[in-house]
Amino acid sequence: MDGTLVDSSELLANTINYVREKIDLAPLPQKRIIEAINDTSLNPAMFFYESEGFEEHHELYFQEYYCQHHHTQSRLYDGVRELLDALAGTRRLSLATNAFDVSTQPLLEALGIEHYFDYIVCGNQVPKAKPHPLMLEKIIGAYGCGKEAFVMIGDGERDIQAAENAGIDALLVQWGFSDHEEALGSVEDLKKRLGVAS
Repeated sequence: MDGTLVDSSELLANTINYVREKIDLAPLPQKRIIEAINDTSLNPAMFFYESEGFEEHHELYFQEYYCQHHHTQSRLYDGVRELLDALAGTRRLSLATNAFDVSTQPLLEALGIEHYFDYIVCGNQVPKAKPHPLMLEKIIGAYGCGKEAFVMIGDGERDIQAAENAGIDALLVQWGFSDHEEALGSVEDLKKRLGVAS
């Protein structure tokens, strides 16, 4: 979702800095926050909140800001709605996001894209989120077909590692939060790779 379908960089940075303010930490630059989101070498709770793990008050503060501003501080990347329209005509779509359901659903509804997805699996709905394969395995199991039918599209290492761990193909895009040497640089490139007409 974030960084692949939705440009939520402003929203995420502002939300994390809101939590930091609430727990008496200085704000971080937006660029550093966005870089850290897909950095699998970091403990995100330690990096963002100087805590060994996410605590209940972190999540409460996060949701407090996020749910009040998701409709004004996020947008779909250019061409994404048209991409979803094109894919929905020939494929089944599901969403796997490490975001929690209380923030995911309102965001998708605010952007008007929730109806494209058969299944939406969020980070708090499984014991371990991406890069663990459990989230993708839940989706694969729900469709009841072979793994060769699936492709994961994401913008970061967590997405690619989750796909590898689940035994399915993956495509990496880089119009979002990440910058990769071997990645698809535009929605049009992704359409071509998937064999979808513009």
